[in-house]
Amino acid sequence: MRRSLILLRAVCSVSTTSCRPGLAKVAPQRCQLLRPHQYSTAAAAAAKAAPSNDTSPGTVTVLGQSFPRDESTNVTETILAKTSRRLHLQPNNPINIIKTHIEKYFDDFHPVDSLNPAVTVHQNFDSLLFAADHPGRALTDTYYINKDTVLRTHTSAHQSEVMRTRKAHGYLLTADVYRRDEIDVSHYPVFHQMEGIRTFDRKKLIEEIGLGDDTSEAYQTNKENQHVFANPDLVQPSHSQKEALLVGMHLRKSLEGMVRDLLGQDPRVGELQFRWISTYFPFTSPSWELEVLYQGDWLELLGCGVIQQDILDKSGNSDRIGWAFGLGVERIAMVMFDIPDIRLFWSTDERFTSQFESRKIVRFQPFSKYPACYKDISFWCPTGFHDNDFAEVVRDVAGDVAEDVKLIDKFVHPKTGRVSRCFRINYRAMDRTLTNEEVDAIQDRVRETSEKRLEVELR
Repeated sequence: MRRSLILLRAVCSVSTTSCRPGLAKVAPQRCQLLRPHQYSTAAAAAAKAAPSNDTSPGTVTVLGQSFPRDESTNVTETILAKTSRRLHLQPNNPINIIKTHIEKYFDDFHPVDSLNPAVTVHQNFDSLLFAADHPGRALTDTYYINKDTVLRTHTSAHQSEVMRTRKAHGYLLTADVYRRDEIDVSHYPVFHQMEGIRTFDRKKLIEEIGLGDDTSEAYQTNKENQHVFANPDLVQPSHSQKEALLVGMHLRKSLEGMVRDLLGQDPRVGELQFRWISTYFPFTSPSWELEVLYQGDWLELLGCGVIQQDILDKSGNSDRIGWAFGLGVERIAMVMFDIPDIRLFWSTDERFTSQFESRKIVRFQPFSKYPACYKDISFWCPTGFHDNDFAEVVRDVAGDVAEDVKLIDKFVHPKTGRVSRCFRINYRAMDRTLTNEEVDAIQDRVRETSEKRLEVELR
């Protein structure tokens, strides 16, 4: 368990904040030696209900919406196929179980969970005040449908459009989000976030927060946290320190209550200890990360903060002030259900899916550990090569059979300055033992596709 918590340090960003982008072109066909993909009953129903992703050579189609390709298009068919799975809407999937529990806790918030993952660059970055040179905008980190449209990298991409409705004082957004990343048991190109938004009428702030006119309770935290919530340097110019303090206190009490309610389902958990850490997000200030002492380790759960007033103003909420949080659902589910490999959430093997039941927290019982098969590949890299580009090739060719990819050697030629990289790919299926013939065929496809798509020189 301790090892799994350490692995989770890297699992899917928990805040509504950090985003990263990607680079790839047309996905090759899957290796024919792999078994045909079999959907479980729930997955098949979800896929049948979802709009088609049929894509013509000149367009990209995401859940029934078509977009023109251009020079920025890097999303692959492998990734597009994931958009119809919608694990957060499948009742017995651990992702949905966590989602349902949090929605029950915030029962006066309006839930939103079926928005199309294709969003504009403005929605994903500009509306959230991301700098023009923010690394999250890079093709190496984000899946671009075209230069103006991406697969959302966080649920915050929908923050402004949801608040613009002024339908409720609180919202819970749940969605699949997409980021180009490395390959290992704690990273996946698709994961799920939940975002909570709570706003208040600025003229009735004290009344709506329910503290009377006494803000002293805001300081009744341990000494370690006092300066975190009362730092005047982080208060937005358009907010008074008292407003920021009240909103921050309401956020703290709400989120600590939610975490206690959620992790309290685990009989192994005793009295929870919290740690609040000041941080920076472009769309909140002040901003914090919440960590909890869980099974002997400090586990980062979520990012949060006071919403930038500029975002509220531009969404038609200049009369309101509020807070927001974002958490990675897989991060919490892997700990609570003892799931050791993030790929398992996507498994349709009944030995996995049959273990979980709506609204119940159970420990995952491993059904087998199949042997791994390691294969190395080395090549000279062209100018502009990024490790995530190679990860995309492996994902397209090997799919979930690739357990992890590690850079094991890097060499710079002393005379020419050319760079050579050597990667080790660990192939391991979750439902069976792979044959040497299968792995050799997959590795050959990886080599061939890398050479053609990435213009590397194989060694």
